[in-house]
Amino acid sequence: MSQANTNNARTAVCSMLASLVFLFGIITGAWAQSDAPLIMGVFPRVSALETNRMFQPLAQYLSEVTGQKVVLETAKDFESFWKGVTEKRYDLVHYNQYHYVKSHKEQGYVAIVKNVEQGKATLGAALLVRADSNIHSIADLKGRKIIFGGDRSAMQAYVITTYLLRKGGLKKGDYEEEFAKNPPNAVLAAYFKQADAAGAGDHVLDIPSIGKQIDVKKMRYLARGEQLPHLPWAVKGDMPPALRLKIQQAMVNVSKQESTRAMLKGMSYDGFVPASDAEYDKHRQIIKEVLGEDY
Repeated sequence: MSQANTNNARTAVCSMLASLVFLFGIITGAWAQSDAPLIMGVFPRVSALETNRMFQPLAQYLSEVTGQKVVLETAKDFESFWKGVTEKRYDLVHYNQYHYVKSHKEQGYVAIVKNVEQGKATLGAALLVRADSNIHSIADLKGRKIIFGGDRSAMQAYVITTYLLRKGGLKKGDYEEEFAKNPPNAVLAAYFKQADAAGAGDHVLDIPSIGKQIDVKKMRYLARGEQLPHLPWAVKGDMPPALRLKIQQAMVNVSKQESTRAMLKGMSYDGFVPASDAEYDKHRQIIKEVLGEDY
């Protein structure tokens, strides 16, 4: 290559880099100079009123620590919440692993932390039956009714429990599917013999509200899935790295401060630990096997 061509190539590369730096400056500058607050969305596992009670203190804490106002936006139902995700309305969002990998591919959200609950940053799925049941293996569920705690997007209560059924030799149509509003309700249905088994998380019998309604000793775990990364919190993919890191560090530090322990108790969490997108690859594999969806 001639010296003139080499110089032209160098000039072109420098020009391209300068343009990228300028564009990045515009983007980060827009984030930094905007007076608009960061919108935090939380998937509605409980009522909007209860969601606000649980997570408003976290929004206030993040506002104080990051210097960027954070506003919690509650949704009346899942449809409203998911509309916010698909429209990228939320800057910071909390949901299950299925929701995350789907929104990562389709909206570019990136995981920054995951929950720590009951001392664990992992979560498993489980199939439960009554202790006095004659069901002792997954094969025994053939022709039986299984009630799942949530819809087909419920990661633990449906997707992974269905994965356990497939690994146990049962295919679609070998059993009857029903759905409860949530995992606790699914367990209650199995306890009162409205179904032969329940799909839920592997900690469901430890939920205080369950123990107040039934004798948990009369239920047993038929099968449990492996421990996988807990429920994630994610941010928009175009959030400036510095702001993303500031939010991540603020959330990780929550459990290290005496002043925030009441806030964690109100959420029923022990705290948060860093999370990365790659940690959810196993979920992607299971989702593809069960639902045929590639994320």
